[in-house]
Amino acid sequence: MRRPVQALIVQGVTGGILAGLVVALWFLVVDLFVGHPFRTPTLLAGVLLHREFPQATFRLVATYSVLHFGVFALLGVAMAWVSAAFAAPPRLLLSVVFGLVLQEVVFYMGLLLSGAPHLDVVPWPHVFGANIASGLVLMSYLHRAERDPRPFGLAALQQRPVVMKGLVTGLVGAVVVAAWFFVRDLVAGAPLHTPAALGSALLLGAAGPADVSVSLGLVATYTVVHFAAFVVAGVALVALAEHVERVPAMAFLVVLAFIVLEALVVATLAVGAEWVLGTIGWWSVAVGNLLAVLAMGWQVWRTHPTLQRRLLHEPMHVRV
Repeated sequence: MRRPVQALIVQGVTGGILAGLVVALWFLVVDLFVGHPFRTPTLLAGVLLHREFPQATFRLVATYSVLHFGVFALLGVAMAWVSAAFAAPPRLLLSVVFGLVLQEVVFYMGLLLSGAPHLDVVPWPHVFGANIASGLVLMSYLHRAERDPRPFGLAALQQRPVVMKGLVTGLVGAVVVAAWFFVRDLVAGAPLHTPAALGSALLLGAAGPADVSVSLGLVATYTVVHFAAFVVAGVALVALAEHVERVPAMAFLVVLAFIVLEALVVATLAVGAEWVLGTIGWWSVAVGNLLAVLAMGWQVWRTHPTLQRRLLHEPMHVRV
């Protein structure tokens, strides 16, 4: 049943404004972190008006905010229209399309059309994180506004127990590694230095310690990548564990997978960002990943009683 155009517009505008609010709050936090409130809207307003403003003013920020929320309202209407075109809209996919495609295109096309001298007026990791968050918020609102009975987000994963268990397992490993490096950086007197160094190397192509940029946006974006990588590893590990429950002789492959995971992380850093290993120490990376492997292994072991019974109480027959 097609919904009235008026309802689509209202829902799209509301969802777009909510998404725009997420982006505005994101950059407010980033600007507060570096000690320059409203720096980002001031910079972007300067690009649009072809002027440099020495400081933020209420009038300048308010004018830019009207434009900002107006653009997001239009984008929200467009996505509401796209969502309504599907009988069962894939909203998680649409949130990625909105955040990483539509918003990116509109933002950078706006900079090009405004004659910006360079496109990195706002570092792309900051834009990336804000766009991901706003896309999820927009689609969450549309899902609720359209009264879709299907589960959305984490609730949808309840129907896929392997993915759900893998998500939790990956998050356990990611939190353990993040906590290890957070404590290490605090002891060294350089909070958030490790994720900033890794983010600068892997996301911005930094060539050495002098190029490390400790910014909230970069740390947040690297954290998203960090957690995503561990979630993928967690899902793979849980899938292997479920296979071992059926074929206990496959336990050797799980141990091998742990070793390969550790080796891949260290090798990736050694090849793509060798100087990072020298800065934070290869032993620190090895310890962090070993802790993650142990934590993820414990989580899998704890949540798979059948695996415990088969490995501890049933003989394994390995065919050679």
